[in-house]
Amino acid sequence: MLPHSGLSTLPTTAPLRIDIRRFPWIRRLAADYAFDYTRLTDFFAGNPAEPDEWAAAIGRAQRHLRQRNLLTDILQAQQRARGAPAEALAATAVLRDPQSVAIVTGQQAGLFGGPLFTLLKALTAMRLAEEVRTRYRIPAVAVFWIDAEDHDWSEVRSCGLLDAELAFRAADAGTPAGADVSPVARVQLDATISDAVEALAATLPPTEFTADLLDGLRRAYQPGLGMADAFGRWLDALLGPRGLVVYDASDAAAKPLAAQVFAREIESAGETSRRAREAGARLEALGYHAQATPQEGSLALFHLNDSREPIRQAGNGAFTVGDRTLPGNDLLTRVHQSPTEFSPSVLLRPIVQDTIFPTACYVSGPSELAYLGQLKHVYELFGVPMPLIAQRATATIVDANTMRFLTRHDFPLESLRARDEAALNELLGHQLPPDVDRELEQLPHVIDAHLARLATAVTSIDATLEGATRSTLGRMQDDVKKLQAKIIQAAKRKDETLRRQFQHAQAQAFPEGEPQERALGFVYFLNKYGPALIDRLSEVLPGTHGTHHVLSV
Repeated sequence: MLPHSGLSTLPTTAPLRIDIRRFPWIRRLAADYAFDYTRLTDFFAGNPAEPDEWAAAIGRAQRHLRQRNLLTDILQAQQRARGAPAEALAATAVLRDPQSVAIVTGQQAGLFGGPLFTLLKALTAMRLAEEVRTRYRIPAVAVFWIDAEDHDWSEVRSCGLLDAELAFRAADAGTPAGADVSPVARVQLDATISDAVEALAATLPPTEFTADLLDGLRRAYQPGLGMADAFGRWLDALLGPRGLVVYDASDAAAKPLAAQVFAREIESAGETSRRAREAGARLEALGYHAQATPQEGSLALFHLNDSREPIRQAGNGAFTVGDRTLPGNDLLTRVHQSPTEFSPSVLLRPIVQDTIFPTACYVSGPSELAYLGQLKHVYELFGVPMPLIAQRATATIVDANTMRFLTRHDFPLESLRARDEAALNELLGHQLPPDVDRELEQLPHVIDAHLARLATAVTSIDATLEGATRSTLGRMQDDVKKLQAKIIQAAKRKDETLRRQFQHAQAQAFPEGEPQERALGFVYFLNKYGPALIDRLSEVLPGTHGTHHVLSV
C-alpha cells in the first residue's frame, strides 16, 4: 500500500494482523519483498513502500506515449456491451487525460467471480487508485484485466462454498464445448451454468442477501454467453458502481494495440525467454526461486487457433507454429494483418498490459510477484516503463465466534491448517489444571534422573543389571507417555465445547486444508454479509506491507 494511508478508527472489532512470514506457504521472495526490499532492488522498478518511488513511477507512466483515445473507445464499447454502470464508463473516460494513470490488477475468469483473492486484488487496486488521486492530485483509475485467453478450464470452472454445516462444497460450470482446448474467452456457457447457479442456491445458507445475489448471478451467467464475458458482467455489476474499469484482454478490437509488441517478440526471437531465464538464475543464486523457466528458442507468444499453439524458433529465421513451419516474414505479416490470431504468454502479458495502459502500479499475488521479478530487462527490451508492483491484500474472514476463539486462546491462525488433531491436542493440553500440567511436565525428568543414577549404581552389584534398569526406564517412559495421552483424551471428553470451537474455526479458515482466500469463492461472503463485505474490506485492508488480516464483518 501507499505508506501512511491514515486509516480512521473502525467502529467494529479490530482485525488481527499477522506477519506473513509466519505462514509456511509464503515463499522467501514475497516475504523479503515486503520486509527487506533492498535484497530485490535489481529485479523491480521501485519499492512501493516509498513515496518517492510512487512519484517516479507516475511520471514514467505519464510520459510514455499510448493510444489513450483508442483504448478508451474500446473499453467503453466493452462496457456498453456488458451493460456496465455509468460510474464505470465515467472512470474509463478519465484515461483520455494524458496525466492520468492506471492501477492495474487481473486474474482468470473464475466462476461467479472466482476465489476471495480475486476480490482482494480488485479492492487493493481501487484503494491504491484512490490514494494516488488524493496524495498526488492526479487522475487515477483502477483497472481489472481479465486474463481470458488461458485455456486451463479446470482452473476456472468451479466455485468453492461452505454449506450451513460449514462443509466444503463446489458449484461447477460443467464442460461446455471447447473447454480445456479453446481459450476461456471462446468457451460459451451452456445449460449447465443454470444448474451451477441452482446448485449455488441450494448450498448457500439463506440470508437476507441471497435473493439479490442470485438474481445478479443469473443476469451475468447465462447460457450462450462467453465465460469471460459473464465474469466481466459480474464484476461490472459488483464493483463498477465504485469505479472499477474491467478490461477483457481477448477483445479482437484491442489486439491492434498490442501488434507492435507481438512483432517485436518475433523480431527479437528468443530474447524475452533468455532474459527471463537469466533473471531466474540470478534469483536462484540469491536463494529465491524462479517462477518461470522458459525453454531456449521459445517465444513468449501463442498463435490462437482452436487452441493456443506455442511458437518456437526453427532455424534459418523460420518458426514452428503448432505443427507447422512458417518463414519469419510470413509470421510477421500475419501479426500485422491479423493480430487477433496471437496471444501473449505469462512473460509477455505484462509488457502488453503496460504498452496499452498508463500503468503506475500493478497489484500482484505472490506467484505473480515471482515471475514479474524476472521481467525487468524484458521491459527494457521493449522500451516500456516497468510499473511498481504492490502485493495484494491478504485476508481471512471469520465470524464473531471464531474471532473470539482466536483471541481468547491466542491461537495461531496457521495452526488451523493441518488436517490432523495435533494443534487441537496442544491447545487442550494447555487447558489442564496447573498442578496436573506441572506434575506431568516434571515426571519424565524425575524418572530419568533417578533411574539413570540407579543404572550406574547397580553395576557395583552386577554389571548385567544396568541393561535391565535401562530397559525398565524405557518402559516407564512409554507408560508416562500413555498416561499423558489418557489425561489429554479425558480433557478432550470434558471440554467438547473447545473442540467444536476449534473445528468451527478450522472449517472457516482452511476449507479442505487450503487458505480460505484460495479455496472459497467471494460469492459465499457476499451471501453472508451483503454490501457490508465490500465496505468492511475497503476500510480494513490497506495498511502495512506483509500483513495478513483476520477480520469479522
